[in-house]
Amino acid sequence: MKNLLVVWLFLWLCWPTMANDFEWNSSMQKAYSQILKMKLSSGRAILDTDKNNNGIKYYLQSYADLVQLLVTENKGLYHDFLTAQETRLEAIDALDKKSPYRKFLQAEIKLHSAFVKLKFGHEVKGSWDIIKAYKLLESNQKAFPNFLPQQKSLGLLHILIGSTPESYLWVTNLLGLRGNISQGIHELNSATKDPIFKDESLLIQYLVHAYILTFNTNQLSSFEDFISNHPDNLLFYFLGVTTFMKEGKSENASQLLNQCETLTQNTEYIAFPFLDYLQAEIALQKGLYPTAIKAYQVFLQQYKGFNFVKDSYYKLFLCYWLLGDDSKARPYLEKVRNNSTAIVEADKYAGRFAENFLANDPKKPISQKVLMKARLAFDGGFYEKADNILEKYTENSFDQLSDKAEFNYRKARILQKIHEENQAIIFFERAISLSEDTTISFGATSSLQLGYIWLEKGNKLKAKKYFEKALSYKKHEYKNSIDNKAKAALNENF
Repeated sequence: MKNLLVVWLFLWLCWPTMANDFEWNSSMQKAYSQILKMKLSSGRAILDTDKNNNGIKYYLQSYADLVQLLVTENKGLYHDFLTAQETRLEAIDALDKKSPYRKFLQAEIKLHSAFVKLKFGHEVKGSWDIIKAYKLLESNQKAFPNFLPQQKSLGLLHILIGSTPESYLWVTNLLGLRGNISQGIHELNSATKDPIFKDESLLIQYLVHAYILTFNTNQLSSFEDFISNHPDNLLFYFLGVTTFMKEGKSENASQLLNQCETLTQNTEYIAFPFLDYLQAEIALQKGLYPTAIKAYQVFLQQYKGFNFVKDSYYKLFLCYWLLGDDSKARPYLEKVRNNSTAIVEADKYAGRFAENFLANDPKKPISQKVLMKARLAFDGGFYEKADNILEKYTENSFDQLSDKAEFNYRKARILQKIHEENQAIIFFERAISLSEDTTISFGATSSLQLGYIWLEKGNKLKAKKYFEKALSYKKHEYKNSIDNKAKAALNENF
């Protein structure tokens, strides 16, 4: 009897600790909510008051650091973050080995590290962390097939693997990475049934459709409703802004951006100077060049990070160049060339543009300014404005082959957006013809859009032909982006 009492006492003392290794108590849920809203100070304050050895706490500390580093790009905090991540992984590894949360949270922390490393330009190291996270999630899936939270990250990874261009499939196969888009979408749908990760899973779904797959009108409207249902969530509003801008709906994006600006007046939210950059982008698309100049300058003054700096200098050049003040414009291209950081695609493009522009006659023909104005207006969703800009011009108005191809592509995209698809097809075909046997990107981009048009028309044979043609272009500046979208379309529909 005495021995039984000792055993019972031991279990009574130890069981709460084991049971609480991974506990989503009210404090952890509140901290998660605050961090997801980008209220990092209050979220961290809650975590600091919890003295338990709780794996959820380590995960949320990593989450808060992830958000901070993605927003601030603070190089001084980067190495401290990586050290802290190793400590957190070790702490979680020592917790309840029978819990499905153990490997899941280790995978999540690996993904956090990967996203930060990629943001800081360490692509190889970041990629290895993604592979390690994938292996942990796959292992956990086998052990706990009904554990919903892991479906969130597995779904995203399987979609990314499923959209890998053909030329890189040997890498995923070699590393044992398996997955497809349909599987990933199904997993993300399953994850939305989890009460904790429902909103995050829905957000990932929207972003996957926006940046990898396709985003139809109903999905865009649903995303807008999702954002408005979380009126104090700065992260959701910010991602809404960038998504609507990508979809060519800068007027909608501007409304969401105003809400972001209102929220950041509350000091609970992390300082977010990138919002000024977005204000500048929309003003540039509208042709409000003085307004854009001021916003880009505010961004550069307040921002302590390194991405989008080259691009901001390039955009300042565009503002003055399109205003006709070439003497003020040119020095900004020198700043582009002298800035060495080019991790994001926007900065890489800015560097290529600057080198090409400065290496040639600085007095570019007025026709190139016309194409640039049309492009910027189109990117913002101002299709009537873009059409009016090109109205007085034909292909023969341009001397260079690349300009002729771009003119046809721009005309086609405008016609496509205003639902004149049959006319758009003619201009896309001409852009393809002009781009054959060159490194001009408009052949690949036109092929991709023709794939979408024929898919929408129900002609899968022609759609498949053009998606495959988009993949066939070997060298152009948007190779990775176009290949990912074409491969995703083929995987999803054929």
